[in-house]
Amino acid sequence: MSSVVYVLAIIVMGLVAIVLIRGLFNMMKGGDANLSNKLMQLRVLLQAVAVLLIMLTLWLTGGGRPS
Repeated sequence: MSSVVYVLAIIVMGLVAIVLIRGLFNMMKGGDANLSNKLMQLRVLLQAVAVLLIMLTLWLTGGGRPS
């Protein structure tokens, strides 16, 4: 179970990076401000999901403590 959560956390972190880069490119080219706002909201949501998955992974694996 912990390996599934670990892989999901990696995927979500990758999605955060993709949304961040897309938002930066949108701002650099002077794109739609509404799109920039939606991308920022999506990035914040994905970051929250990533943090929760990382915390769940640490909880399932014992937080790195020796067993």
